[in-house]
Amino acid sequence: MNSMTPQGFVPPPYPYDRLDRLRHHADRFSGGVIDLSIGTPFDPPAASVVAALATSGAERGYPPSIGSEALRSAAARWMDRRFAVDVPISAIAACVGSKEFVVTAPQWLRLRSPERDTVLFPAVAYPSYEMGATLAGCRAVPVPSTADGVMDLGAISADDTARALALWVNSPANPSGELDDLVAAAAWGRTHGVPVLSDECYAEFTWDGPARTILEHGLEGVIALHSLSKRSNLAGARVAFYAGDPELVHYLSEVRKHVGMMMPGPVQAAGVVALDDDAQVAEQRDRYRERLDAAARAISQWSEIDIARPAGGFYLWFRVGDAWEFAERLAIEGGCLVSPGEFYGEAARDHVRVAVVTSIERIDLLATRLSGGGDR
Repeated sequence: MNSMTPQGFVPPPYPYDRLDRLRHHADRFSGGVIDLSIGTPFDPPAASVVAALATSGAERGYPPSIGSEALRSAAARWMDRRFAVDVPISAIAACVGSKEFVVTAPQWLRLRSPERDTVLFPAVAYPSYEMGATLAGCRAVPVPSTADGVMDLGAISADDTARALALWVNSPANPSGELDDLVAAAAWGRTHGVPVLSDECYAEFTWDGPARTILEHGLEGVIALHSLSKRSNLAGARVAFYAGDPELVHYLSEVRKHVGMMMPGPVQAAGVVALDDDAQVAEQRDRYRERLDAAARAISQWSEIDIARPAGGFYLWFRVGDAWEFAERLAIEGGCLVSPGEFYGEAARDHVRVAVVTSIERIDLLATRLSGGGDR
């Protein structure tokens, strides 16, 4: 029997797996690797949230796919407190972490609008926007930014506009921390009849001005996506929700119900407690501010590159020239792993991203290593 080479989709290497070749350099330090490559939370969630995970009794039955009334009500209360927007719980639904929503939404929207085949997303962005389009059999079309760091909506061609299934915006942005013009994005989508999906998972960590949501400008034609992974240090629990246009939320929640996408019951109970806890978020904001400043200071002094605090998020994002060479040098001299910019698009090959997701003591250790003190 003749074997045939598959001609279908072949998953590309997962970006962060490519950093393994640098890890052996950092492993040589007695204090171990300082891993600032992946944005995985370091700090513990609130004790009350952990207690809710263990005591809800919700593990016995199937949880509601759309999210419990308690969870959706907590999300509505949080949006009212944080953004002063009133969203009915019928326009809010749960998802199993924000990444799965990002990656699967194009599939469900394509079923709704089969005549459209294009997903628009920021040219410098978390890779899941592009992968979601690819897995849905859609065209993934990156949209460049202006010099001010906002999406250049005027650069979208007439053909891409006519074929657009959805437009993704991300503010504060991963990796750059830029704040996008959500008013302009919502207006563009309504003008062209294109749903605008606004990934706002880092909204609590907005440093330049107040936190913003696209829902401040009305619910029609837009969906905001929020997550408790970073806000409440619950990345392992997979707690997120989407809210906005009632018809879109209803459609997506009904499709997802058939797929069996359900946030576990105990996790939903924990999410209620976490969403109502603003004090823990204030503490986390202070931690990230301190770490951003300390990491920027340490790497700036070592590299002689002026690194500024971002407008939002907990990543340092700066131009270095040869990103892989910079990352390797930082691993050799500081025992630290960071992400080369090409992980976030071809337009970012000369940048690196530094995620300040470790203790201030570890960042101080990095400063000591880079200043020649070392712990080899």
